[in-house]
Amino acid sequence: MVRLALIAHDEKKDDLIAFVREYEDVLADYDLIATGTTGKRLLQATDLEIERKESGPLGGDLMIGSEVAQDRLDGIVFLRDPLTAQPHEPDISALLRICDVRDTALATNLASARYLLEGIDDVS
Repeated sequence: MVRLALIAHDEKKDDLIAFVREYEDVLADYDLIATGTTGKRLLQATDLEIERKESGPLGGDLMIGSEVAQDRLDGIVFLRDPLTAQPHEPDISALLRICDVRDTALATNLASARYLLEGIDDVS
């Protein structure tokens, strides 16, 4: 089963919710995890089952990074807000780095998120 993480900065949460609704039938077959607030909003907006980690600033990004380090994730959709400084930027950088080190698919915008899901679907 495909295991996918879903993360979005505050200014991108609505975009992620719209994206997940668009692909809800596909994502229903995935094992999904998300950071705290993002997961909560997705649970309220969809019928998907999502394992919630802590909020990003409280360590959620690092928890998802740990999943990557243990080869427990097939990909991450992380809609980042490039125009707003984040107080937990070192955690975000660590997550991006471990994705590069472990060669884990990482989508940071909607266009790449669509390609990620299409690519996973082609491989599955």
